[in-house]
Amino acid sequence: MSERVVKPVGRGFLFLDSHPAGCARVVRDMAAEVEGRPAERRTALVIGSSSGYGLATTIAGLARYGIDGIGVCFEKAATARRTATAGWYRTAETAALAAELGRSWTFVNADAFADTTKDEVLQLVADKLGKVDHLIYSVAAPRRTDPRTGETYQSVLKAIGAPHSTKSLAFEDGEPVLQEAVPIEVANDDEIAQTVKVMGGEDWTRWVAALQERDLLKPGFNTVALTYIGSELTGPLYRQGSIGAAKADLEQTALKLAADGVTAMTSVNGAAVTQSSSAIPGIGLYVSLLHNVTPLQSPVEQSVALWDQLTGATPLDLDDEGRIRLDRWELSDEVQDAVRARWQSATQDNIAEVADAAWFLAEVRRLYGFDVPGVDYDAETEVDVEWPAATATGA
Repeated sequence: MSERVVKPVGRGFLFLDSHPAGCARVVRDMAAEVEGRPAERRTALVIGSSSGYGLATTIAGLARYGIDGIGVCFEKAATARRTATAGWYRTAETAALAAELGRSWTFVNADAFADTTKDEVLQLVADKLGKVDHLIYSVAAPRRTDPRTGETYQSVLKAIGAPHSTKSLAFEDGEPVLQEAVPIEVANDDEIAQTVKVMGGEDWTRWVAALQERDLLKPGFNTVALTYIGSELTGPLYRQGSIGAAKADLEQTALKLAADGVTAMTSVNGAAVTQSSSAIPGIGLYVSLLHNVTPLQSPVEQSVALWDQLTGATPLDLDDEGRIRLDRWELSDEVQDAVRARWQSATQDNIAEVADAAWFLAEVRRLYGFDVPGVDYDAETEVDVEWPAATATGA
C-alpha cells in the first residue's frame, strides 16, 4: 500500500503526477455518456487504448455494444517518486468497468510497434477472442523503433515548405496568456519521412497483416485508423505540416488495404483536448475559441457514432475520399467563420472573453485526473495500482 495526497505539479500542459481517483472517475464519467444497446457478441482489438480517442473508443464499444476485446497501450507504473501515468490508472478502471459488465477484456502494456508485442497480442486474440470483428488503430507517439531494421525514427511538429508562426495559448499562474507569434520551423525531408514512419500507416498495415497471417479475422472484419483534419487556422502546422504528412499516409494506407480486400478506413474525428493535442502550438487557442462558439461533441459521443457505423447500426458517413467523418459539426462554414473572427480579433486584453481558456485549462488538468468533480484532492489516495488482470469471458 502506498497512499499519499497527490497534487498537480508540472510545467505548462505537462504534469509529472496523475491522480488515481480522478482518473478512475473520468472513466466512469465517460461510460455514463453511453446508452447501451443489445447486440450480438463482437470482438475488437484497440491499439492505443489508454488515452484520447483510443480510450473513448474502447469505453464506447464496451458500454454501448458489450464488445469483448484486447487493448494495447504503453504506460508507466508508480515509482517511489512519481505516480503511475494517467493512462495506467484509466486502464485499471476500464478493466474494472468491463468486469462489472461481464465482458472479456485484456490490456497489454507494451510497445505497439514491436513484433514481440504483436506476437503476444495475437496469441491472446486466439486464446480469448477467437477472431476479431474490428481493429481500431489510435497511436500517437514521439518515436518508433522498427523491429525489423533496428532503426529508431523521431516525429517532429514542424511546417512544410515555408516557416510559419501561429497564435497560441499559454498560462501564467493560472491566467491565460496570448502568444502572438510562436515561430514554427520548417521540417527537412528526413524529418518529414521520419514523422511518417512514426505516425503513418506502416505499423497499422503490419497489425492487419499479422492478423491475416494467423487467420484471426472474422467475416465482415473492418478496421479504422483514427485521425484529424481540423481547421485552416491550424493547418500550416497540423494538416499541412509534418504531422499532416503522416495523416495523409494513414489515408493512403487505408486505400491500399482496401485494394487488397480489407475493409479499411480512416475516421476523421473532431477537435478535443487530449494529451497529444495540448502539446501542439495553436491547438489550445483554437479549441478554446471553438468551445466558445459551439458545444464540442465529446470523444465518447463521436466514438458512439463510430461504433454505430462500424457495426452497421447506422450507415457509414463517408466523404468523397472514403473517410468516415465525425467532424462535420466542427468544420461547418458557420462555425469556422465564427472561430476565425475570434482568432483574428483575439488580444491579451480580450482573450478571457473570446476564448474559453479556463475551460481548456480544466480539461488539460482532467487528463491527469485533476479538477474532476466529486474527488477529494485533500485526501490520501492509493497510487500503487496493479495492472489489471484479464476480465471474465463475456456471454
